[in-house]
Amino acid sequence: MIAVLTGDLVNSQDESPEIWMPPLKQLLANWGHSPQGWEVYRGDSFQLRLEDPANSLKAAIFIKSRIKMMSPLDVRMAIGIGEMTFDAGKITESNGSAFVHSGETFESLKKRKQDLAFKSPWKELDQMVNIELKLALTIMDGWTANAAEAVFHTLDTPELSQQEQGAKLGITQHAFSTRLKRAHFEVIRQWMEYVSHKIESNL
Repeated sequence: MIAVLTGDLVNSQDESPEIWMPPLKQLLANWGHSPQGWEVYRGDSFQLRLEDPANSLKAAIFIKSRIKMMSPLDVRMAIGIGEMTFDAGKITESNGSAFVHSGETFESLKKRKQDLAFKSPWKELDQMVNIELKLALTIMDGWTANAAEAVFHTLDTPELSQQEQGAKLGITQHAFSTRLKRAHFEVIRQWMEYVSHKIESNL
């Protein structure tokens, strides 16, 4: 099984692509090579393939935190877990239940009135994660650029202390810690780990 993230940027028309396109591509390159593993298409839309579905929620939050650093930008995403039955060598032309789950869920986001949703082969897990996502998004959608930056760097380099993270950003350890608290990062982190464990137990 794999996970497929389908997404697009919110408010991308308010910023030049020169601002957000390089960071977006650099971000997606963390998980592989384009066009087999990821691709940006139709301007500001993208797809990403993850070989480990248990990391799919963390990847989505990692992407969201990076994009929200570029306020007023945000991101809509759908996580689909399933099989890949056809590898075209290009993610946007590959197929299988993971792609179907991701694409269908992405199309449903406006109806759901939320910017992140989840679909897998396991209905009970879907119900649980999507209810929890509604709660989590009340926090994450409100992240400021500074809070999102603190979350991003913590996820990107978890081995660094808060003092080291702060020094990297030119702020004190206390200021970095305050930004994480405002982002409610600790509860988000615990929830990510919980969902990851639940996905893994179903694989």
